[in-house]
Amino acid sequence: MNQKPICLITGATSGIGEVTARELARRGMHVVIVGRSAKRVAATIARIKQATGVEVEALIADLSSQAGVRSVAEAFLQRHQRLDVLINNAGGVFASRQVSADGIELTWALNHMSYFLLTNLLTDILRASAPARVVNVSSDAHRGGTMHWDDLQFTRGYNGWAAYAQSKLANILFSNELARRLEGTGVTSNALHPGFVATRFAHNNGIIWGGLMALMQRLFAITPEEGAQTSIYLATASEVATISGRYFVKSRETSPAPQAQDMAAAARLWEISERMIVNPAPVLRDDAHSPA
Repeated sequence: MNQKPICLITGATSGIGEVTARELARRGMHVVIVGRSAKRVAATIARIKQATGVEVEALIADLSSQAGVRSVAEAFLQRHQRLDVLINNAGGVFASRQVSADGIELTWALNHMSYFLLTNLLTDILRASAPARVVNVSSDAHRGGTMHWDDLQFTRGYNGWAAYAQSKLANILFSNELARRLEGTGVTSNALHPGFVATRFAHNNGIIWGGLMALMQRLFAITPEEGAQTSIYLATASEVATISGRYFVKSRETSPAPQAQDMAAAARLWEISERMIVNPAPVLRDDAHSPA
């Protein structure tokens, strides 16, 4: 039986996700990475093995699809009896409006709904494994974000950056509401800003968006190694083992924007997210942490 702490991390085939996976494996965790491309996943596994001498496990899925999220949760639960750390890291930004296989605007589907659904599907095993941690990768882009309650999917006047900023605000609201619902269970939930990191992020958006982002990264971005440090910190540091419902930048607790601290908005987002689950599954109810 594997006695190593187990960490599941999404979006781990490049950038800060890969670095986080590599360094947690180096530190003795059994790491399970999730990626969309089998080819890229295999290459990532090989790089981590070459760098650390450690084998990591992999699951293949498109997390913008709720069926893909479910497949990850089901496969993980079939293979493992515990989960010590869940790192919700997968995300993207899209210059033009696209929809997922479920008909949900792609930014919202990938950046928010994948976090919400995967975490809820794995809540029971997290609670059974307590003390356990949920780490949600957000962004300081949330500071410019607004919850467009009347049009969360930008069906009118789509703006790629506004959709991204809203999704990153949603990450923090979700993280905070999750922390509230898990209070007293031994499972913590925290969100973070990794920094402006030189990765493949936004390079999928053609010459104008992708080229501009590549230029900005060359001029101003930090390395993936630097960007991964806060994720690694929240996954491992003893001093944050019982800290929950907070936001971290450069491995330090920081106040997020006022709109990210609105617990009424967090509760509203949770309820809306429940209704957006295509094939309803049990989600963490408000009284889930209360004694039976």
